[in-house]
Amino acid sequence: MNGNPELYTLLDSLNIRYEYIEHPQAPTIEIAKRYWAGHDARHCKNLFFRNHKGDRHYLVLLDCDRSMDIHAIEHRLHQGKLSFASPERLMRYLGVTPGSVTPFGLINDTGHHVHVFIDRNLRQAERLSFHPCINTASLIIAREDLIRFLDHLGNTWEWMDIY
Repeated sequence: MNGNPELYTLLDSLNIRYEYIEHPQAPTIEIAKRYWAGHDARHCKNLFFRNHKGDRHYLVLLDCDRSMDIHAIEHRLHQGKLSFASPERLMRYLGVTPGSVTPFGLINDTGHHVHVFIDRNLRQAERLSFHPCINTASLIIAREDLIRFLDHLGNTWEWMDIY
């Protein structure tokens, strides 16, 4: 299976069931949608930001068909302007490259540095899909299992209205 072997070991140890979909490289939502057809999951867009000082990092999970109001998040956080984190920061905190951003990458954030925002709209989804730390596969898991995964890792997270 493509992706981080440690991720699969952790998912198995937590009894998190997943559906594995292997596909060609899919670094964007538009490309990935070709391979998700016929699967009954809400597919997620995952965005990794840093604050203007570069001392705080945020992972935002939202429905792949929706857009995000970054100014609303900036206003709520009072951290100044947010910007996309660099490829170096992606690797440092999530252990992934651009186009493979995923909450599963939090297994590499042993210092629990990254805070996660999950769009409140995803509470309605029973199953969600994410890359397994590489964009040549997707994993579909239950929404409750995502929460259990995040709680197990210890990163802070919250539901948020992102639009």
